[in-house]
Amino acid sequence: MAVWNPWKGCHKKSDGCANCYIHRANDRKGIDTDYIYKTEDFYKPIEKEKKGNYKMKSGQEVFLCFNSDFLVEEADEWRKEVWEMIKLRNDLHFLFLTKRIERFLIGLPEDYGEGYDHVTVSCTIENQKMAEERLPIFLKMPIKHKLITIQPMLESIHILDYLDNTIEMVVVGGESGNGVRPLYYDWVLDIREQCIQKRVNFNFRQVGSQFIKDGKTYKVQRQYLCTQARKADIEYRV
Repeated sequence: MAVWNPWKGCHKKSDGCANCYIHRANDRKGIDTDYIYKTEDFYKPIEKEKKGNYKMKSGQEVFLCFNSDFLVEEADEWRKEVWEMIKLRNDLHFLFLTKRIERFLIGLPEDYGEGYDHVTVSCTIENQKMAEERLPIFLKMPIKHKLITIQPMLESIHILDYLDNTIEMVVVGGESGNGVRPLYYDWVLDIREQCIQKRVNFNFRQVGSQFIKDGKTYKVQRQYLCTQARKADIEYRV
């Protein structure tokens, strides 16, 4: 997977952002994460080698705005140009996560129509309040490929009513770092059962640094968060 950060910086949006790893990492470096700026990689997908070939090779999945939110307010003036590059590079598949799905329509190309086949959007939620606020909006948006990311998962969440046939996958994970909020395995299994009931793909991305299973609390080091989730062997594929 390639990463494309046309801009960096982000503002905390809701409860899930309280222990944001990007803010924590930037704080240690003395960087103001609330400052949003264009990066030197802004034109990365259309940069070419001396022979005229794109540096970003065809067929890759591109994780867009890994260090920000694609729909952050300060990027409104830049987003239209980014959409044009996305449209041009239809030989790549672009993926971005957002907590600002209500802003999706801002800056869309005039010919966007019902969406691009090579773009996947994941709406991020962390609790029942955000599920009920964001997911009804998400379902109405003109997006060809839709995912729901519940990370960090902060409580038991009921999303069954939102798992219609436009949602391709639900991804679940906990928080990483010191002093983070716990992830209960029962919550994860409950989301999995909801996905099975609606025949939606399910992926357990990572356990939390504080992971509670069968009444026992496990302190998990960062390097093992994803491997421990895979070892649970609860992925569901339709």
